[in-house]
Order: sequence, then C-alpha cells, then structure tokens
Amino acid sequence: MAKDKKIIPIMLVFFLVILILGGLLGMKYYNYIFKPNIKLDKSKEFLYIPTGSDFEDVCRILKENNFVDDINSFRFVAEKKKYINSVKAGRYELYDGMSNNELVNLLRSGKQTPVNLSFISLRSFELLAGKLALYIEADSAVIAEYLNNPQTAEKYGFNLQTFMAMFIPNTYQVYWTITPEKLIERLYEEYQKFWNDERKRKASKIGFTPVEVSVLASIVEAETQKNEEKARVAGVYINRLNKGMLLQADPTVIFAVGDFSIRRVLNRHLEIDSPYNTYKYPGLPPGPINIPSISSIDAVLNYEKHNYLYFCAKADFSGYHEFAVTLAQHEINAKKYRDALRKAGIR
Repeated sequence: MAKDKKIIPIMLVFFLVILILGGLLGMKYYNYIFKPNIKLDKSKEFLYIPTGSDFEDVCRILKENNFVDDINSFRFVAEKKKYINSVKAGRYELYDGMSNNELVNLLRSGKQTPVNLSFISLRSFELLAGKLALYIEADSAVIAEYLNNPQTAEKYGFNLQTFMAMFIPNTYQVYWTITPEKLIERLYEEYQKFWNDERKRKASKIGFTPVEVSVLASIVEAETQKNEEKARVAGVYINRLNKGMLLQADPTVIFAVGDFSIRRVLNRHLEIDSPYNTYKYPGLPPGPINIPSISSIDAVLNYEKHNYLYFCAKADFSGYHEFAVTLAQHEINAKKYRDALRKAGIR
C-alpha cells in the first residue's frame, strides 16, 4: 500500500512532464502555422514565381528576397498542406505579418494579383515588346519575334504593315504569367471593343476603314503632341486627300529613312523611294508609322473642318503650329521656322 502511494506522485510528475512537453510542442507547431512569418520593409511586396518552378525554387526566392523570417517553418507548413507538389507560377501579393498558413494557402490557390499593363504611342514592335516585357514574364525578344511573325498578323486579319493598327494604347489588367499569344489575343479583343459602332460609323462617314484611320492618326501623332490641335492637323491632311494633293508629311519620310534622330527633313531625305514617302506617293502610306494614341485616333474621326492645306511648326519652338490656307502664307510661316532653326544651330 505504501509502495502504491509512492508510485502515484511519480506518475503524476510523469504525466505533468508529458503535458508540458506536449504543450510546448503544440505551441511550437501553432507558431509554425499561425505566427507572422512574412517580414517586409514595406506594407506589401510581390513574390514572382516563374513558370516551371518547383518547391525548392520557391524557397530560394523567398530567402533571396528576405521575405520570410523562418524558412524551415514555412517548409513544415507547406509539406503538411501538400503545397510542395502543387507549385503554381504567378505574381503573388505578400503583406507584412502574413503567417505561413496564409502564405501557403495563397500560393496553393494560384490566386495571382494582376498587373496593370499600359503602353503609349510607340514606333516599332521592338519598342512595344520591350514595354510589354516590363509587365509580363515573357522576354522582350520572344514577344518581338511573335509580333514580327507574318502569321501572327494574318491570324487577326492584318499584315505586317497594318498590324500596328490593332494595338490601342491604354491600361489593361492581365496576369504576369500570360503568354505572348494570349496577350495579343486579349489586345485584339480590346481592339474590337474600341472600334464600336459609333467609331465605325464616323470612319465610314469620312470614307476610311478603321485601319486607314489609324494610319492617318499615326501621322497626326508624330506631327504634334498637343491634343488641342490634333483635330486641326487631321483636318489639313483630310483636306489634302480630298483635293488629290500629296500629303507631304515629314514623319512618313523619317519613317521611310529609318533614322529617328532626324530633326530636320532635307531634300536628300525626300528622294528616298518608299511607299511611306508621302512626298512621292499619293494617298495614305501602307500602314501606321507608329502606334497612335486614342486621342489621335479620335482626332481623325472628329477632325476639324476648315480650309487649311498647310501647317508648319511655330518659330518659338512651343510645339504648336502655324496653319495656312495658301502656299504663299505657308512659305512665309516656313521661312520664319527655318530662320529660327538656323539661329538655334539646328541643321
């Protein structure tokens, strides 16, 4: 009986030790799962997991960016929640104080945070590819190769000369992992939405197709950055077209020469034999010389009705233009500008 009395305290101590150890172990695992483990210098950061990454890649990216305080606890939770074999590429928004449980649930779900992709007027697919590559996973060279493939243009009803007309500068929400193929498909859908019945009606009213509107808009875009005078510039070119006159647009000559550093178009530039040389060939060039902005497209569709046939840059280099009805008045304006160029040492 006395022996039994001695065993009882020992057993109580044993069970108490087990209970304490169990509690400590439970607390350890609880902290692994629910304690904040994402430590950021700012309120949020983005974790980029490239296509084809495995779990070790994810751990490496987390460590290299100092996103996690304890990588081993993350590994533990990821294994228990079976994330290690279901890694999904993407751009994920992390916030300071996230727990491993929250992080693993996010990554396992594949719920990416989209990017706001935007681009403005650009003069080549190489420049467009470089811009798009800032927002998506694909390399700019891969994007450029896809854009410059004739089959890509043909897929959407264009050729390589007219393909630029399909791209409408704007802001689009896409996922970082979107492929070039899917991105161009998305931009084509946006192009179709942009060319609604109202815009098509306006284009038809002036005798243009949507592509032709974009071609003229690209010239307007290159001529002026002043939105308030774009419709007037468009009106000049439409007046010239209606009278059967050559457009004689300097930006098309620069495009034909391929030297965008040219600040002043000279007679030798005008001799280039190219369908984009509107000093030699009548009508519109075969395609846009850049990706025109929405403001330039709408300026063509809503061009200002006037009698001007000529314009040239103002001699004050303000970026605005002098407009003229007669060639005589235009030559006076042009001489003022040439004199200003010479005075400024621009040849």
